Amino acid sequence: MEIILKYFFDFTNIQLQQFATLEDLYKDWNSKINVISRKDIGSLYEKHVLHSLSIATIIDFAPGTQIIDIGTGGGFPGIPLAIYFPKVQFHLVDRIAKKLKVVEAIAKAINLQNITTQHIRAEEIKNRKFDFVVSRAVAPLKELWRWSKPLLKKGNTQKLPSGLICLKGGDLAQEIYESGLRPRIIAIEEIFEEEFFKGKYLLHVSA
Repeated sequence: MEIILKYFFDFTNIQLQQFATLEDLYKDWNSKINVISRKDIGSLYEKHVLHSLSIATIIDFAPGTQIIDIGTGGGFPGIPLAIYFPKVQFHLVDRIAKKLKVVEAIAKAINLQNITTQHIRAEEIKNRKFDFVVSRAVAPLKELWRWSKPLLKKGNTQKLPSGLICLKGGDLAQEIYESGLRPRIIAIEEIFEEEFFKGKYLLHVSA
């Protein structure tokens, strides 16, 4: 928890309690359903919560913003972002139902009311539009953009244009080349100093 407070402050008591409760909840659920790597569960706040919150360092989502988290898994980046932005609506989707069961249980346990879930593949979603798509280590950028583009509204009044914001790691040159896109790339190691964030990036593709 201290690592979150190293970089973020001005939380309400409710937000502090919600963040603080995540560790025990995830440890309990992970013993039943493996949603986080066993070797990473002890580093939940650094490798999952803080990593998710890196998105909050590049944009302050306006109240009422609609965001979809594609391939949310155990709720990342959606749950930490939903705690951080209580006036923003998050729709967390995944093709694996048991992972969404964990997401729903944790959201209920911490009284997180700005989250909805859906057991579906992103490419199957129809007749819904969002201001942003967020995603963490789900698929190559080319695929992510193919799924995201039909779900995005055109334009908005926020500082960062509507689009896809994804968390990725490693050498992305070939992946970006194959996508045919020109994303904005932010090195997370320039935001957070911990060794874990070396070689990890935020990518933003405008709608």
